[in-house]
Amino acid sequence: MASKIFSQEELSGLVGGILTKVSDSKIDKVAPPLLADENTLALALGEEEIENLAKTKAKCALVPLGVSLEHISTIEVERPRLAMMKLLNVFYEAPDSTIGIHPSAVIHSTAKLGKDVAIGPNVVISRGAEIGDGCQLLANVYVGKFAHIGKNCLFHPGVNIGDFVKVGNNCIIHHGASLGADGFSFVTEKPDNIEAARKEGKIEGGKEDQKVFKIPSLGSVVIEDDVEIGANTTIDRGTIENTTIGAQTKIDNLVMIGHNCKVGRACMIVSQVGIAGSCTIGDRVVIAGQAGLADHISIGSDSIILAKAGVTKSHPARSVLMGAPAVPRKDFLKRLKYLGEAEVMVQKYKKYQHLLEDYEKFLNEDAKI
Repeated sequence: MASKIFSQEELSGLVGGILTKVSDSKIDKVAPPLLADENTLALALGEEEIENLAKTKAKCALVPLGVSLEHISTIEVERPRLAMMKLLNVFYEAPDSTIGIHPSAVIHSTAKLGKDVAIGPNVVISRGAEIGDGCQLLANVYVGKFAHIGKNCLFHPGVNIGDFVKVGNNCIIHHGASLGADGFSFVTEKPDNIEAARKEGKIEGGKEDQKVFKIPSLGSVVIEDDVEIGANTTIDRGTIENTTIGAQTKIDNLVMIGHNCKVGRACMIVSQVGIAGSCTIGDRVVIAGQAGLADHISIGSDSIILAKAGVTKSHPARSVLMGAPAVPRKDFLKRLKYLGEAEVMVQKYKKYQHLLEDYEKFLNEDAKI
């Protein structure tokens, strides 16, 4: 495949930058300064990368606004990360797919396919499913019965879409993700230990084994437009209502979202987050890696949940939460301060402990007189 080759002027125009040209070069790739050659645009977005430009072989670099260098051409931009996104889209190589249906695909006679779709090897599209115009379903994708996929979606290999799931337009779902598996929902004939602990705050005595009945999931999953879902992420169907993911939300790899959850618009959910059933997440919420949310709680819009937080209760909009159990950040830092002060107090106590013990003996002897 022929390389994509650009002039410095073309790339500067693409990102809306200010070009200070020291020497001419044709650019066919982007890379960090230390990995760049003469035909590379060096990406120097932070201080360390800017310092590394003194050792780069590149003849041109993308830099923050105000960075000026004498030995190398620079493209100055106000938002380097935004500019990098535009550049990477230019050099990005899309997955191989061909418009049409691979001979090994299995498509039910009642399924409906839109225009210009690409259906890869071993794809299965079930009864009554609908695939929108311009969709790409790569190898081994499964689409359940009466699922509805919007326009221009990209499903990477191994994606599983359950029955009745709805996916909006322009969605990207990565390798091995599962949408619409049954929720983790069960019940026993008599109250079990979990119910007792929630009600009484304790567990008294043992309980006999009981049959555990599965609660079927009659709801499904609804994914709105422009959502991206990472590899091996799972989003369970609702019990009697739909699990929903709002438009523009981005979900990382290995995330678990339980049944009946409502996730708002433009949220960012990072790897290994676990959200238990029936949670409500507002718009523009950021949930950092390995955070866990208990069931039936709500998080207000524009909140940030920091990494490894254990959220056990609801919090209002614009909360910044950390710790386990999670509390507002200012309260967590206050507790850390108190812990530091407590350590000093313990050291002082140990230093004067013998005096206190002698004084207690004196008081005891005086009381006997």
